Amino acid sequence: MHPNRIRRARRTAAVGLSVAALAAGATTAAGPAAAQPKQAAAPAADCSAAYRIEQKLSTGTTWRMCWRYDSKAGLVLEHISYQPKGEAAPIKVLSSARLGQIDVPYDDGSVEYDDLTGFGFAQGLVPLASAECPGGTIKTVKVPDAWDPAHPNVNGLCTTTRSRGHAYRMQADTGNRVYQQQGKDLLVYTVNKVGWYEYMTEWRFQDDGMINMNVGATGSLSPGDYDAGDGRGWPIGKGAHAYATSHAHNVFWKLDFDLDGSSKSRVEQYDSKVSAPAHGQEAPSNKTTRTNVTKELAGDSKNMRWWRVVSTAGKNKDGHARSYEIVQGATNKYPGHGFTKHDVYFTQYDKCELFASNNPGCANGHPKTVDQWVNGQTLTNPVVWVNVGFHHIARDEDQQPMPVHWQGFSIAPRDVTAMNPLTPAALADQNGQPGNGS
Repeated sequence: MHPNRIRRARRTAAVGLSVAALAAGATTAAGPAAAQPKQAAAPAADCSAAYRIEQKLSTGTTWRMCWRYDSKAGLVLEHISYQPKGEAAPIKVLSSARLGQIDVPYDDGSVEYDDLTGFGFAQGLVPLASAECPGGTIKTVKVPDAWDPAHPNVNGLCTTTRSRGHAYRMQADTGNRVYQQQGKDLLVYTVNKVGWYEYMTEWRFQDDGMINMNVGATGSLSPGDYDAGDGRGWPIGKGAHAYATSHAHNVFWKLDFDLDGSSKSRVEQYDSKVSAPAHGQEAPSNKTTRTNVTKELAGDSKNMRWWRVVSTAGKNKDGHARSYEIVQGATNKYPGHGFTKHDVYFTQYDKCELFASNNPGCANGHPKTVDQWVNGQTLTNPVVWVNVGFHHIARDEDQQPMPVHWQGFSIAPRDVTAMNPLTPAALADQNGQPGNGS
């Protein structure tokens, strides 16, 4: 294949399809008012009503945030706070959350795409039908640098709620009573078209304080890439003539924490080591050690390793510092670049460092990739970059259309509240050892 031809074809497809989508988006309506999520009473907001998302879930938890739309990153969520029942005020979690890059190298080495900064990801926002946002609200987004300047407004941001199944279940100590709760999530998402692909960028805010970040790729396999050789692709269609070229999707997220209203968080790494049973022991032993991450770090996942970002400004009702743990999902790390070789990066905040690769915002001479920003600075205002890779070897079932393949991770509250935020009233006194009080 010829990289220049493919780049032109991909860009042309994105432009042509986006113009039609934008025109349609100008007239697409949101769902009926009766089906839209109920709004929670809010404290003073950080943004105007048009850019505010507030949702009180049926289980009593309220999420609040602001949104804006960036000319390269697409949807950006800011001033994110979480208020479970029993908390008198919102708990600030993140000052900013967004995508940091989607890097797509092809296995035959012919081409590589940086979809956010080089191929019009943000401009590819597509309109959503009300059926795609069941029971929710579709907000109108003004797309910066729109492919069609005459139609920059797209009804393309869905906010809705969804059930996720059991939040917990517990048999009572006596009698036949069962405590169970069905969990509820606030779902915020957009769909962005880049060439033949459509990326679903999904943010799920759970009623127990967890935040799930996922990107799902769907749409079509590129028919212009049915020219791979054996070992670089997979035969699509009858026989073994059209080989769809395999490729990687390296998705980065950028998180700026604001725990308890302060950017001055600290980072900790935890590792557990299992040892064979000592004399007289019935089982192996396991010791967990904490390492304070005081300098910038390019981190690699290992068995029984995890990180958390810890508040320096607030504690829960038990007197424990609030924190969020990074919960990583399945990944295929791409070893072809320095910036894709690591699972997580902790860098000191720099306002120009916005994208994990091909970063356009810094002055000449400033490194353009996230791995090169890890240069020994002390972490006082840490920025978290998470890299999740997916190696896409096509299959017959990928056509037509292609089923969504997801990649992502979560951040989980650790000591944000003194107990499970969904604890039923009958169990509210069971905090810690019996007799210690609450």
